[in-house]
Amino acid sequence: MLTESIWKELGVTDSTLTVEEQEFLDENGYLSLGILLDTQQRQSILNRVIEILDEEGDNAGFELFDSPHIKHPKELGSDRLANLANKGKVFDIFYTHPKVLAAVRQVLGGDVKLSSLNYRAALPGYGLQKLHVDWKEPVEQGDYKVCNSIWLLDDFSAANGATRLVAGSHLWGKVPADVMENPEDPHPQEMILEAPAGTVVIFNSHTWHGGTTNTTSAPRRAIHSYFCRGDQPQQLDHQRYINAETRERISPSMRALLAVDQVN
Repeated sequence: MLTESIWKELGVTDSTLTVEEQEFLDENGYLSLGILLDTQQRQSILNRVIEILDEEGDNAGFELFDSPHIKHPKELGSDRLANLANKGKVFDIFYTHPKVLAAVRQVLGGDVKLSSLNYRAALPGYGLQKLHVDWKEPVEQGDYKVCNSIWLLDDFSAANGATRLVAGSHLWGKVPADVMENPEDPHPQEMILEAPAGTVVIFNSHTWHGGTTNTTSAPRRAIHSYFCRGDQPQQLDHQRYINAETRERISPSMRALLAVDQVN
């Protein structure tokens, strides 16, 4: 459980987000935090991603398909990696950045944990997803279970299949499949998250969203640090997957975020 002392150790206070940022996130279900990764950081991350893709080969992202709680069929037209919290210090920033954590706390409340830390690249000609939410059913306003962040490793544009979302839809108490004949179709209120590489966008995962088609000749790459409320199961059971090197390296507060041991 994340206590106030742990939040403080993680650098999160009530003023980490401005009042305007908090209100925008509450009303719209998403918030751009601007550029949080510089060019050198992005390159270091991409270098490690390439190494892992090469090491894991056809098994890349296998942990997603092995989840005891949520099944993820392999997605045609994408490269996937999972369990990145265990695959290098370079990935620590994705679940410890204070502004990201402050936004997640704004959505989910004071007790949260990292549900999963994954890489996804939509390959040329692919990437279209149905509008969807990341929960099995509608929820009441304020009773949010999950919150995601998209860390852009490339520029996101309409051409390369940037994520679309319907601002404010987290307040509707409905999921797209309940009201749309075909959730793959464009929604009249959808917007495309176009932003430069290095940008981080938080979105309440009950906000309607989905990928669009990458019509360019290059992959559209991103990392998702996905959080859940403390009383919900993780997408990836970090207690099961954490290795000795990671457990030794990370701080007690980081272990609390991963929910891999009890921190008093």
